[in-house]
Amino acid sequence: DNTIPFIVPFNKNPNFTGREDQLAELEKRLFIGEQTSKIAITGLGGVGKTQLVLELAYRIRVKYQSCSILWIPATDTESLQQAYLDVAQQLNIAGRDDKTANVKKLVQLHLSKTTRPWLLIFDNADDVNMWVAEAGVEPGSGRLIDYLPRSEQGRIVFTTRDRKTAVKLARQNVVEVPEMDEEVAIQLLQKCLMNPDLVNNRTDTMALLKELTYLPLAIVQAAAYINENGIAFVDYLSLLADQEEAVIELLSEDFEDDGRYVNVKNPVATTWLISFEQIRHRDPLAVDYLSFMACIDPKDIPRSLLPAGASRKKEIDAIGTLEAYSFIIKRAADLALDLHRLVHLATRNWLRQNHLIAQWTERAIIQLEEVFPDDDHQNRTTWRTYLPHVCYVLMSDKSDKDGETRIALSLRFGECLFSDGRYNEAEAPFVEVMERYERVLGLEHPSTLTSMANLASTYRDQGRWKEAEDLEVQVMETRKRVLGPEHPDTLTSIASLASTYRNQGRWKEAEDLDVQVMKTRKRVLGPEHPDTLTSIANLASTYRDQGRWKEAEDLEVQVMKTRKRVDAGKRPKTWRCK
Repeated sequence: DNTIPFIVPFNKNPNFTGREDQLAELEKRLFIGEQTSKIAITGLGGVGKTQLVLELAYRIRVKYQSCSILWIPATDTESLQQAYLDVAQQLNIAGRDDKTANVKKLVQLHLSKTTRPWLLIFDNADDVNMWVAEAGVEPGSGRLIDYLPRSEQGRIVFTTRDRKTAVKLARQNVVEVPEMDEEVAIQLLQKCLMNPDLVNNRTDTMALLKELTYLPLAIVQAAAYINENGIAFVDYLSLLADQEEAVIELLSEDFEDDGRYVNVKNPVATTWLISFEQIRHRDPLAVDYLSFMACIDPKDIPRSLLPAGASRKKEIDAIGTLEAYSFIIKRAADLALDLHRLVHLATRNWLRQNHLIAQWTERAIIQLEEVFPDDDHQNRTTWRTYLPHVCYVLMSDKSDKDGETRIALSLRFGECLFSDGRYNEAEAPFVEVMERYERVLGLEHPSTLTSMANLASTYRDQGRWKEAEDLEVQVMETRKRVLGPEHPDTLTSIASLASTYRNQGRWKEAEDLDVQVMKTRKRVLGPEHPDTLTSIANLASTYRDQGRWKEAEDLEVQVMKTRKRVDAGKRPKTWRCK
């Protein structure tokens, strides 16, 4: 019936795929049995809320032919006001042409009184202030929620990115749109491609969809780029593996889409910018958390890493805001969070555009340096959890490489990797620390020499004997000259060199140095000092590795008996050779 109003701004989407469970639930709750007057559809920006309600509108038009369907975009005040004027015109509401008339009130009264069934859709109801903020003084400036019509014949559907707004508008009547599963995502991709046979390469298809996080907007955008440039999935994947700025450029590519509003940008990289701005004005701590998380690894973020808020309630509210926008997912027991990978990328782009990326990278380094523990074995569970986030922030080129806080964090990072036996990974932070100390403090500064010894230990445990030996000799000779031959640090460096010789099977050279260290420590520190006992144990190891069992056993028994007698609890923690 052409007389039944159907005011919808988009044509039916021929590529709409899946979402049958959500469509069935919406129809059931709106039109079957115990009917609901208001429902909100919520989910991450780009997940397909508008397309879902568009498909619903066309199905309702066919199935319930007497039902009027009215669509009002709620993106901003201007588009909403224009949509109300269009609806009033289409419904031929009296008084609509009066420039002083409150058109929202006219539409409300008309729909509240009509005897015909109607479905009113508010799309993109993301700005909660438009709906519930206090009324202004101008006519028609009241709270939008107060202009919602009420009728047993009527149903209202909202789409919003924000679950908190959804609850305010529809209370418990909220339908969440999840990410697509693999098979439905493949179907959507195939429908959007000029060459549907590309999906026959299952490996590349699954790799592409995984990179796009099964997000419908990202899938449609990728298909448009692939169609325009005639490239294969592997080519698009290689672009996604490029440097961050290049990936942002790729995901910022605009594309033609019949299902979007005029003057609204649709690329993945920009789709959440309006959400970021809304959160910034509404919940500053939530934006702080989002900005902080954009500078660390997006997966498995312990809540203990997040900067403290003014109160526990504000912290809970901030986490709730980010979860309400589907930006984060809480892991079991609320102990850790996952930030959506593409949101992570988009947030970094937003920070970069606002010239905040360097500032937030520095803040992340300061926060991590405060909470990241030393490499004591008792802290292992904690630092293993924090390691990926420290690694991410230290890889950034957005911070001061010579900053003291960064260097302190790099040193502790390297020590924890070393303690965990991850010698290859420990090398990079140790090199960074050493080079910074050489540049700022000079070659003979104690901190520089310690950093060189740390790096030498890393080389030794990788079996890179020559590099380890060269550094250890340099450290030993410098300490002899600067500190003296009997200084504890000098003796430690001699013991380290002996260990490198021992690991290569250079027994005579190792033994000579072990004996030298042992005798000096006995004379300087005493026969029962922990460092003296360590040097005796090192000599025993050299004997044992040569098969000189009796000599090794005698020394080991001596060390064991002495340590039993001496208070072991006072022994200083050591993780380098002494």
